[in-house]
Amino acid sequence: MDHVGDEYPKFRAAGVQAAPIFLNRDSTIEKMESLVSEAAGKGADLVVLGESFIPAFPLWNMVYPPMDQQTFFRRLFDNALEIPSPQFEKIAGIAKENKVFLSVGVTEKATYSMGTMWNSNLLFDRSGRLINHRRKLVLTWAEKLTWANGDAQGLEPIKTEIGSIGVLICGENTNPLARYAMLAQGEQIHIATYPPAFPFKRPGTSDNYDLTEAIRIRSAAHSFEGKVFNIVVSCALDESSIEDISMGREDIRKILEGTPKAASMILGPQGECLCEPLVGREGIVIADIDVSKSIEHKQVHDVIGYYNRFDVFRLEVDKSANRPIWLKDNTSKKHEYVEKKEDVEPGTEDIGGNP
Repeated sequence: MDHVGDEYPKFRAAGVQAAPIFLNRDSTIEKMESLVSEAAGKGADLVVLGESFIPAFPLWNMVYPPMDQQTFFRRLFDNALEIPSPQFEKIAGIAKENKVFLSVGVTEKATYSMGTMWNSNLLFDRSGRLINHRRKLVLTWAEKLTWANGDAQGLEPIKTEIGSIGVLICGENTNPLARYAMLAQGEQIHIATYPPAFPFKRPGTSDNYDLTEAIRIRSAAHSFEGKVFNIVVSCALDESSIEDISMGREDIRKILEGTPKAASMILGPQGECLCEPLVGREGIVIADIDVSKSIEHKQVHDVIGYYNRFDVFRLEVDKSANRPIWLKDNTSKKHEYVEKKEDVEPGTEDIGGNP
C-alpha cells in the first residue's frame, strides 16, 4: 500500500574518527578536507568529526602538573580557530564543496583576549553557512586548565532539511538538564562528540574511568530516553600525538597507551547500534537514518510530550551570552552591537567574544 500522509527525512550519516595533525591547525584542516570528501563519496549527507579535532584535544591537562603545561597552552592558542578567519572560511568551504552538513569540534580563541579559549562545535549546512555555534557549558575536570566556560546561546537543535540537529560536547551528554533542553526544543538527530582518550587514573588502577563504556552508556541513554538518532564521534589517538605529548617520557607514554580509548557509533531511537562501533583506531562509521522510525517508539515514552508532568517539573534556560563587558551608547545612535549585527552574516559577529 502506498504511504498516505506526511513524509519525513531520510539521509546518510557519517562519523569520522580521526586523529588531528597534532597542534597544527592548517594541516589538520587539510586532513579534514580529505576525510570529508571520502565520507561524501560514500553518500553521506551529514559528516561529523570529534571534540576539538582542530587542532587537538588537550590531553596534556591530564598527564602533567599545571606548571609544566605552558608550552602546550601557547601552542594550542597559536593554532586555535578565530571566528571569523581565513581558516574558518576554509572549513565552511569544505562543507560547501562536498554539499554536506558538517559538524566539527574546534578549540576557538577569543578575538579580544590573548589567552581565552573555548571548547566549541561548529555546524555548517550544505552551502557552507554556519547554522549553529556551541561552546561547552562546563569544562570537565582538568580541562579547566585550558578552556573557559561557554554559555547556552547555541544550546538548541537546528531545523534542517534532514531533521532537527542538536549537539552536545563530551561530558554535556552526562548532564540530564542539557540533554532534556535539547529534546524539549524538538531535537531529532543528536550529535555527541568526544576526545581520543581521557586519562583519569594510572593504567592498572582499580575503578579507572572507562571512556569506551562511558560513551556507550551515555549514547544509548539519550537515544532511548529521547527516541532520537545519535551520531557519536570521537577523535583518535595516533602515534604522532603520543610522541609529541610524552616528549620522550616513558611514564607518560604508558599512560596514554594504556588508557581506555574512545569510540564512535551511530544509534537508533531504541539505543540500538545501527553500525559496528569503532574503537580507538581511525575510520568512518556510516548509517542510513529514517527520522520517522522514532514515531512509534514515542507511543511508549515521550518525555517532551505526554510522558511528563509539566505542572510538577519546570526547566528554565538562560540563553543570554557571556560577555566580559556590556557597552551602552547614551547618544541617539543605535547600540554598537546592534549596528554591527545587522552588517555581519549571522553566526560570525563577535563583540565580547560570542556570536
